[in-house]
Amino acid sequence: METTDLRLPDYWEDVRPDVRFNPVGSAIQQGMMDFVNAESRLAGHVLVATSGSSGEPKWIALSKRALLASASSVNAHLSAAQNDRWLCALPPFHVGGIGVFARAFAEGIPALTFDGRWRGRAEEFATLCETERITLTSLTPTQVHDLVTEQIHCPASLRAVIVGGGRLDKVTGQAARDLGWPVLASYGMTEASSQIATETLDALANPFVGDWLPVLEGWEVSEKSGIRGPALFSGTVAESKNGGWQFNPASVDEEGWFQTADRVQLRQGRNQRPELCFLGRSDDLVKRLGELVSMNGLRERLATATRRHDLSGTVIALPDARSGARFVAVFERIGRDDQRAQESVNACNVAGAPFERIDEIRFVPNLPRTELGKIAYSLLSKQLRYSEDRG
Repeated sequence: METTDLRLPDYWEDVRPDVRFNPVGSAIQQGMMDFVNAESRLAGHVLVATSGSSGEPKWIALSKRALLASASSVNAHLSAAQNDRWLCALPPFHVGGIGVFARAFAEGIPALTFDGRWRGRAEEFATLCETERITLTSLTPTQVHDLVTEQIHCPASLRAVIVGGGRLDKVTGQAARDLGWPVLASYGMTEASSQIATETLDALANPFVGDWLPVLEGWEVSEKSGIRGPALFSGTVAESKNGGWQFNPASVDEEGWFQTADRVQLRQGRNQRPELCFLGRSDDLVKRLGELVSMNGLRERLATATRRHDLSGTVIALPDARSGARFVAVFERIGRDDQRAQESVNACNVAGAPFERIDEIRFVPNLPRTELGKIAYSLLSKQLRYSEDRG
């Protein structure tokens, strides 16, 4: 199947459904395409595979109307104008990459593509931004980390870098700004066609924090009800129990609210716009010794502890008959890392409660990651269990 070019204006007016398959390591499933083309409710939709680290594979159905509603909201937030130029350095089969082209089309401005894989090409990306006078782009925390690690300075043309696909930690965010990169933290999800909340351009005049993010125009957010807005997805496509395919409309209540698995805190911000702080996912809570532990919080504490040792690691919860769960710190092995890993875990344990203690350390050649650089926690957990079963 030939993938349609998102840069073509005709693409956004075409009512034929478009499935954004990952061209690397994913076979085209003709049965799915036959189903999608025959499902009238998917006309004018783009289907995007979820980029999360857990759960069964499924495709989120986003109408082009929803994608363009999100694009208009983001453009207004960034004060996008005719002299801007977008650069897409994200996969075109994820909502982050699709969103870049939707914003360019909505504003009638150019969008260029940084083709190929990112690893080892951070300086090449910066050079392209400079030579093409790029003003706007979107990156993941992993990509920002690489720019900082390689001490690459930002070209003068760039005025905003939206960072999504995960939380950008304060140290890396500030280091990026010190190098001139105008990074803006954001919060969003595939089901929302991209961003829901993003730092303002005014935030670039202050030290990077990235905790409280203004909710974008067009979105309503509730700590209890979830999210509501014109950029909400239409539903999902997944394999049915009989081996076929089925379309499941989005589960919204009678008032149009979609309940997410994310936990957020809200407050009133400037200009009467609400601001949100992402706390984690409700499904990242693990019960241990009768206490609920946020895996996101535990992983962030370990990341803080490992930063001074220049290690890459995370935490996985495995079943335990006595305590309910045991926490395993998993590090990528580079040379002799045992002592540095132990020091990092010790620092993490001191900073947390007794029931949050990490029990053991393991090493792997490489942490499995998604195309956006997120750690694939479900796959990593399976790998650890498999190694245990083999003894």
